Amino acid sequence: MLLQVFPLLALSVVVYNIIVLVTGDVEAVLFLQRGIEITLFSGEAWKFTIGDLLIVVSLVLLFVEILKSTVTTANSIANHALSMLVVIVALIEFLMFKGFGTSTFFIIMCMGLIDVIAGFSITIVASKRDLGVAPPVVG
Repeated sequence: MLLQVFPLLALSVVVYNIIVLVTGDVEAVLFLQRGIEITLFSGEAWKFTIGDLLIVVSLVLLFVEILKSTVTTANSIANHALSMLVVIVALIEFLMFKGFGTSTFFIIMCMGLIDVIAGFSITIVASKRDLGVAPPVVG
């Protein structure tokens, strides 16, 4: 039940907060740029950073959040409200605190906003279908 209410993208925001608190605002950017360089078959070098990994994990969490939005329960309403709170906190951190003004954090914040918008939209459509209010889907 707790997993249904808890907004999973909050984990990405918390991990980013831990990185900033542990490394410091200036060092956080350098930490997120650390990574490995992989030579592709084409001969081109691809650098995969810690920031990239955090974004990929956040994308997976966004996918799970969107799947959770397809079920209409009281828990989903609480999840949407908490997701909105996560976006507001992330926006305040992005605008007001050093170490959070990075593209990595901005993309995570945008994923949170997409989660909120998609969550409310999908829940409304799903609830209309559950109640039989919406017109039938014609294939």
